[in-house]
Amino acid sequence: MAGSSHGHTPAAWTGVTIVFIGFTVAGAFMVMAEPLGFWAGMVIVALGGVVGGVMRAMGLGMPKEAHPVHQVTATREPAGVEV
Repeated sequence: MAGSSHGHTPAAWTGVTIVFIGFTVAGAFMVMAEPLGFWAGMVIVALGGVVGGVMRAMGLGMPKEAHPVHQVTATREPAGVEV
């Protein structure tokens, strides 16, 4: 994954950081047996996904055409196919 620059964008870092904070908040409140705090943490998790998506839409994420998975370099026959 490191060779493909997977997730090395401001949108990805910001989204993951917010989600991590949300999981931390939810986990702490779950241990303290406080359902309201747990759900507040889950809202923060969802907010992280929304913020990451909005930032990607604003151009702060990796464009699909730059991602190696979406680039077709050559056409090959599957292994074991007789030509």
